Amino acid sequence: MGFLKLGLVFCIGLVEEARIIGEILSRHFDLCSVCCKVSGIPKSDFELERIRPEREDEVMCNPAGAAHLFNEAGTEFNIICGLCVGHDAVFTMISQAPVTTLIAKDRVLAHNPAGAIYCRYIRENLQGGGEDGA
Repeated sequence: MGFLKLGLVFCIGLVEEARIIGEILSRHFDLCSVCCKVSGIPKSDFELERIRPEREDEVMCNPAGAAHLFNEAGTEFNIICGLCVGHDAVFTMISQAPVTTLIAKDRVLAHNPAGAIYCRYIRENLQGGGEDGA
């Protein structure tokens, strides 16, 4: 496709995976990477529950801000690494460059949501469970 400048937006929970992906991609492309928390608003501003209550500075994700940074940087193709459902949609909507998802967030199935399709036990429980399909 001839792209030279890529963007990699990643969930802070997949920082190690993003680091490895970034190392690989940066060998062949001009790579910009942004964490989901970039320019985030402190949760305390809205009295939202924090994942780590002992931390005063916990911030919300900012997928719109990440997309704007890539737009300003002139990325030609953007890659999502584990953004939350909904956050991925916001990022994709605002991104001026085409977007693809490399890793879908799914903590239950080790970020492999297709695993539910291949595992009979999970598939049956998702479809209502039981032998009668109820």
